[in-house]
Amino acid sequence: MRNTFSFLGLTVLLGVLATGCANMENKMGRGLSNTGEIFRGGEYRRTIEQTALFETPDQAYTTGALRGIHRTMARTGIGLYEILTFPFPPYRPVFTKHFAPNPVYPDNYTPNLIEDSMFATDTYTGFSGGDTLPFVPGSRFQIFETR
Repeated sequence: MRNTFSFLGLTVLLGVLATGCANMENKMGRGLSNTGEIFRGGEYRRTIEQTALFETPDQAYTTGALRGIHRTMARTGIGLYEILTFPFPPYRPVFTKHFAPNPVYPDNYTPNLIEDSMFATDTYTGFSGGDTLPFVPGSRFQIFETR
């Protein structure tokens, strides 16, 4: 009988932590997105671009690259923190004075939706526009460029 109550308590606790709160879902989603920044490289590319534009192009690939690595690691750390603490408040984004809550891209390129039948608007011909591999750094191949 004693094991039944501990199992029931564990099941109720997991049910409470795993369901029902949109804030927890948002925090976990932000955490997963920010953790993937190390593979996406958007913060790195944006920092190099911003250094070239606002400081000098001579420093873009030195100072900008080092600053980009630092910002990428920091955003990945923020993502790991949000993943580990997603069941607990606060649910708002953290470190927003220094980092945008959502992933950033360079100003010269923002990817569109992935070219997929889920997002396709023209179901009769089977073709529609969109990026082919927007998650690959530097990939700008689009099918039926519409903009």
